[in-house]
Amino acid sequence: MSAPDLNLLITLDALLSEGSVAGAARRLRLSPSAMSRALARLRDTTGDPLLVRAGRGLVPTPRALALREQVGGLVRDAQAVLRPAEGLDPAALSRTFTLRITDGFVENFGARLLTLIEDQAPGVRLRFMQKLDKDSAPLREGAVDLETGVVGQSASPELRTRALFQDRYVGVMRAAHPLARGNVTLTRYLAARHVLVSRRGRESGPMDDALAQSGRARHIATVAGGFSTALALVRETDLIATVPERHTGTLREGMRSFALPFAMAPFTVSMLWHPRMDGDAAHRWLRGIVLQACGADAPR
Repeated sequence: MSAPDLNLLITLDALLSEGSVAGAARRLRLSPSAMSRALARLRDTTGDPLLVRAGRGLVPTPRALALREQVGGLVRDAQAVLRPAEGLDPAALSRTFTLRITDGFVENFGARLLTLIEDQAPGVRLRFMQKLDKDSAPLREGAVDLETGVVGQSASPELRTRALFQDRYVGVMRAAHPLARGNVTLTRYLAARHVLVSRRGRESGPMDDALAQSGRARHIATVAGGFSTALALVRETDLIATVPERHTGTLREGMRSFALPFAMAPFTVSMLWHPRMDGDAAHRWLRGIVLQACGADAPR
């Protein structure tokens, strides 16, 4: 059995509403002859005359009367499905979004993000998931709505990205650290004991790669799994941490921060999402809120 021509539903709705071929033709901007041919197809498809002549006009058959409300509802539903999405009212939004981000992002931007959401969309709830790797499967599978991070060469090309902010590495020590007196030169930096931040427990980081290019190395005394752990250690010891500046602004309060005495390129922190969410009004709103929380402009 061949698939039915669903365009005939629109034609039937017009015929049953207007009660005449000419009226239905004007409504659908067709010629009367084209509408007559469409009525013939409807009669053949349904096996019923649908509209029969009575004097100078046409009257619906019992089958047509029985179909009138059902057909009208189907057409209205189809039009609603194909209509562009209406503007979103965040205040009426009730939804849970899952964000896969690092602890440092939550500690530095999380409070402002939650405040903005509470002000605009109190029915929205955020679920923070710790980001332990760069695997994009959670985004593809829909387990995660949005994540943040540095977009590297390993990032999936199918994902959408938008820059949130540019960051750079800075050195951090406790306010009373011996190195806090005077400038931190490269010699003094290398002579200090350092805490390395590595979620995967690696023995070196990007700053070690930068130092290695000039044949230098620093003394790694301990390895921490996150920025908050590293800075907690630095706050109470003579260790030095090298951390992203904007990513750790809140965590570094009351401590001495300094520019690194060697060159390191800045990097960009972005948000990533799957393209199936591009047209979702609520997700667009979420992206705008994250941009706002990070001090960026509204999404394009």
